Amino acid sequence: MSSAVDAVGNPIPTSAVLMSASKHIDIRCRNENVAYLKCKKDDPNPEKCLQKGQQVTRCVLSLLKDLHQRCNKEMDAYAGCMYYNTNEFEMCRNEQKDFEKACACPGVVVYKKPLQLAYPLPLKFDHKYNVTGPGRQGTFLCIERRYPQGRNSKKREPVQQNVDLPLVLPKQKKKPYPIPLKKIQQAAKADKKLAEFGIEKKLEPPKNGLLVPSLVPAAYELLDDWKLLIKGLAQLLHYVPVHACSECSQIHVAQSGHEIQDCLGPTNSSRRSFHSWVKGSINDVLIPIESYHMYDPFGTRIKHETRFNYDRIPAAVELCIQAGVDLPGYPSRRRTKPIRMMGKKVIDIGGLVGEPRPTIDTNSAIMDLDTHRSFERFAPPLGSEVPRIAQETIDAYERVKQGVTILMKKYTVKACGYCSEVHVGPWGHNAKLCGEFKHQWRDGKHGWQDATVDEVLPPNYVWHVQDPKGTPLRSALKRFYGKAPAVVEVCMQAGAQIPQKYKPMMRLDIVLPESEESRLVA
Repeated sequence: MSSAVDAVGNPIPTSAVLMSASKHIDIRCRNENVAYLKCKKDDPNPEKCLQKGQQVTRCVLSLLKDLHQRCNKEMDAYAGCMYYNTNEFEMCRNEQKDFEKACACPGVVVYKKPLQLAYPLPLKFDHKYNVTGPGRQGTFLCIERRYPQGRNSKKREPVQQNVDLPLVLPKQKKKPYPIPLKKIQQAAKADKKLAEFGIEKKLEPPKNGLLVPSLVPAAYELLDDWKLLIKGLAQLLHYVPVHACSECSQIHVAQSGHEIQDCLGPTNSSRRSFHSWVKGSINDVLIPIESYHMYDPFGTRIKHETRFNYDRIPAAVELCIQAGVDLPGYPSRRRTKPIRMMGKKVIDIGGLVGEPRPTIDTNSAIMDLDTHRSFERFAPPLGSEVPRIAQETIDAYERVKQGVTILMKKYTVKACGYCSEVHVGPWGHNAKLCGEFKHQWRDGKHGWQDATVDEVLPPNYVWHVQDPKGTPLRSALKRFYGKAPAVVEVCMQAGAQIPQKYKPMMRLDIVLPESEESRLVA
């Protein structure tokens, strides 16, 4: 056996393959093992059964020797990797995969003496096989990674019943980085080192300005789903009442506003934190996150003085345009040669090209893609069609989230770490419009960082109402209520089926107690 294997303190199961599984040992050494166990049971004197125990040992060692000859190279590579990385399994995944191809053992557990099993194995051995090396020794026991189950048994997966409500980020702090700051600093350090040696930064599409052909159909599908989402919500709002607070950003989907005292508006003290409800609109349900449209995202940055020269369109639409969608009235530069960068400096962008003048009215081109006046543009549907429209709308909402996620894995989207501003492109703009935490220190400039899907398409969580026509929600029972995205809540009350991933947060299995009973609930 290889000597480059350390003994560890606790049992560590790995998915690597080191020896034959216990079931294989059981098959090949069953007769010797049964004879040894029978001898030990009939005669408690261990010396009389020593010969039979040695036969079991020789059988097992011959099997291990055979496996060792077949995968000696792979075993040494994996064992050496584990030794030099102090048993960090994540650092040796490639060696582990090579190991699994060469050997046929389902798993291995390495123990430090003395050996104590957590559960009985199908094959019982009273002898332990020690592996000694220079300065270390340990015990190997090849076992099944999973306990043997019946042929018709189904794998039981944990089912989430209730999950915590989404946290509200404080406004007095910067948003957390979606990518760890340490990785960002390491990447910047590597780029700087390449620039010092005069080596250009290697860029792949779309980071080099070229399109990704495989994502162009996904961009067109996202644009179609976005249109369907706006149309469906505008039609459903004719039947599902939505209330918005005139002092804060909260909304409520029910026949009447709730009575939960959680308003954070400027005059909340005079109202004892009760909300001031008014009629809501589609912009309260689907929060409009807009971005500047740029003909060339790699060209000249938007300055504070030139910000009015650029149109503001939904960020999801701008993402589709940069991913390959040709939208009339909103042209985009399609490069045929990649840009070149050295460190943070762009050394070749193919020259600056002026934006062509649009041949049609941009307002008419963006009409179907914007939520502005959509409630007036779409007439209320028939009552029998409302459940179908609700189901189509919630399906479109899920496809929009999936499409945005797919495109954002390749195309860069920046978000301010302090406010809700989003910019689609490799760099953020220089407009001084941030008015959030410590904006005076930054002269109103945004603190750009990588954006998340929830920043481009905010879920806008609202309280889930089990009975929209029942009594309003109260602060005394606040901890028994669940939440859901506003779009999901509107579609659910219109007759759509709830996606499974939203049910744990909506807390559908909780029975609401009376106000007097809530004190007795643990």
